[in-house]
Amino acid sequence: MTRDRIEFVGAQRRPGDPLPTRLPQVAVVGRSNVGKSSLINALLGRKRLARVSKTPGRTREIHFYEVDERLCLVDLPGYGFASVPAEVRQRWTPLIESYLSTSPGLVGVVLLLDARRGPSQDDRGMIDQLARLGTPTLFALTKVDKLSRSERHRATRSIQETLELPGDQVVATSAVSGEGTETLWKSVVSAVEEAAS
Repeated sequence: MTRDRIEFVGAQRRPGDPLPTRLPQVAVVGRSNVGKSSLINALLGRKRLARVSKTPGRTREIHFYEVDERLCLVDLPGYGFASVPAEVRQRWTPLIESYLSTSPGLVGVVLLLDARRGPSQDDRGMIDQLARLGTPTLFALTKVDKLSRSERHRATRSIQETLELPGDQVVATSAVSGEGTETLWKSVVSAVEEAAS
């Protein structure tokens, strides 16, 4: 897949709103400020496709990006950030849960975890929800450029052991250096191809 043709095709603002795509979807989820928008831009080779903000909780709706008319990368609002007002979080939670549990085109999820921290309680809640739904999930450790090589290795192993994951289910990534983004992209494409076979 060349990623030559990438298009923002719309957003879902409320549970039950029609989805703007019929393509197979891979959703990107994670805590606020974990680097979702930056990683989406790096995966798709674009600088400003997904809007990046220093303020946690800027993404307040679900954004859909079609790639080469073959798959759709889906940017979900971040979860678990204390500075986001409670009423905003209360709107997001049903939106995220509704999308994850009812979208007929969802074939997989990439769950982002900050490489410098272990999984939070919110991360574990999301992991449990995805397991209950039976959604195939890849784990991307973000911001590994902020760690030394040995720290990256330790962080990756720690996540694998803590969450009892096979090695190929965890990818260390950096939106800054590009590390791991091609490996993660190939895994995204494989998830779509496996769902179609």
